[in-house]
Amino acid sequence: MSLPLSRPAPWTVSQLCRAARRSVEGGIGAVWVRGELSGLKVFRSGHWYFALRDAEAQVRCVMWRTYAARQRAEPADGTAVYAFGAPTVWEEKGEFRFTVYELLPTDRVGAQQLELERVREALARDGLFDPSRKRPLPPLPCRIAVVTSLDGAVIRDITAVTRKRWPSVELVVIGARVQGADAETDLVRALELVNRLDAVDLCIVARGGGTREDLAVFNREAVCRALARVRVPTVSAVGHETDVTFADLVADVRAATPSAAAELAVPDQGEYRHRVAALGHRLGNALRRVTRLAAERLDRSGDRLHAALDRWLAAPRQRLDRLGAELHALSPLRVLARGYSVARDGEGRVLRRVAQFQDDMPFTLRVSDGAVPARVTRAAP
Repeated sequence: MSLPLSRPAPWTVSQLCRAARRSVEGGIGAVWVRGELSGLKVFRSGHWYFALRDAEAQVRCVMWRTYAARQRAEPADGTAVYAFGAPTVWEEKGEFRFTVYELLPTDRVGAQQLELERVREALARDGLFDPSRKRPLPPLPCRIAVVTSLDGAVIRDITAVTRKRWPSVELVVIGARVQGADAETDLVRALELVNRLDAVDLCIVARGGGTREDLAVFNREAVCRALARVRVPTVSAVGHETDVTFADLVADVRAATPSAAAELAVPDQGEYRHRVAALGHRLGNALRRVTRLAAERLDRSGDRLHAALDRWLAAPRQRLDRLGAELHALSPLRVLARGYSVARDGEGRVLRRVAQFQDDMPFTLRVSDGAVPARVTRAAP
């Protein structure tokens, strides 16, 4: 599509930023600015980067090493200062910036810092920073409420981590603005909504990184008190690891990042599988040891019982053998075996005397190996 001939040729982005820079630098020039210093960072190169703010606005500032070296000391965050410099536009990023040539700290603390100190004292006085009120996180949460912005990458990071570590957990996302004029009202409403949800085990309040001003809403007294009123354990994951807000101090657990909050909130299924396998191995070894000990004890008990029975039966056996020997010695069969015999009549009576034998009387002669039928041919006188 071609542009009409009456329209001027379009600018490039570089041309636009360059023109904006010339306009700002030529239209304003060097000025003194009064404000509250915030977020001072001193790089190894010697350059200072910070922000100047008041109740309604802020501007990013840079103080090059040449000018920073003239300062006696680094001013603390929240100090009210007078800065002399010139506004400009950083062409590479198209950002408005204030280049500071001279910085005059005052003895006063800025209004924003005074408000922070007031909130800190109020929360500390009511015990909201007390470590004794911290609650432990549930070991196996089933439902987690996540209070965060629906537009950022925070919810995607938390979802990815929880699905990898503990897929069965349910996430209930409560959208809230985490920066700007309406953020305080949104966060308080979202935290109050958590208390009306059923079966919630844990609450995560999270947002991505940002400047100190971006995280200011998490230093508001209303937000911190609403977080303290949440009836379930809470995890605060606001900003980067080096950023600490009052919400981090009020929450039961502080996480360095939203992903770290998700790791703290849910267990690792791989670790649990390893623990279960280890417990199963230990249980199997214990059962084998118990079984082996029981078998050894049973064998020893059997040996002792067998020995006791042998001892208990030894005396009767010896007596029986002795009686058997005596009985065998008294047995008439032994007498017969020496050549003697026993005569019995037809009724089985033993014939001991000659007078008992009658002429032509049948009888039986018992010898050592059997009985012999016999008859009396003539009785002796």
